[in-house]
Amino acid sequence: MTASLYDMSVPGLVGSLKTLSALLDKAAATAEAKKIDPQVFLTARLAPDMAPLTRQVQIASDTAKGAGARLAGVEAPSMPDTETTFPELKARLAATVAWLESLDRAAFDGPADRIITMKMGPTNEASFPATVFLTGFVLPNFYFHMTTAYGILRHNGVEIGKLNYLAALAPYIKPVAVAA
Repeated sequence: MTASLYDMSVPGLVGSLKTLSALLDKAAATAEAKKIDPQVFLTARLAPDMAPLTRQVQIASDTAKGAGARLAGVEAPSMPDTETTFPELKARLAATVAWLESLDRAAFDGPADRIITMKMGPTNEASFPATVFLTGFVLPNFYFHMTTAYGILRHNGVEIGKLNYLAALAPYIKPVAVAA
């Protein structure tokens, strides 16, 4: 059995967006416990020329929505980039997850080599076979922004680790008895 474009995209994007929401919960809890202004985390960057945490979350959301829309042949919901708080970012992630989960699996069916065309910046356009669009553009771009958000939080003292980042895999991880 081969995996469908739906199977290769929506479940992983949804799980990772839920993980990102949980990371924001940890950041909000850290800010409250340590009496840190939440804006310290929300506006933090890994480097001066990189986008801050809020923008990393928005781009992860946009990338997931764009992937679902283009692969299913539907219009993505518009979400203005106005979030400035943890609750607003979490609401955006929840709306993105709900929209992705509402997509019809059958809409993703079709030739894996069908062409997906999209704008890239103000002056460029790219056309990819659907599988290249997903595996060569969407997933690397999505995980870049998710990882950058994780890095910003970790760098700024939020106590998170690799298992927090991989939380969507928790149902597949089982403890193994260690021989004495």
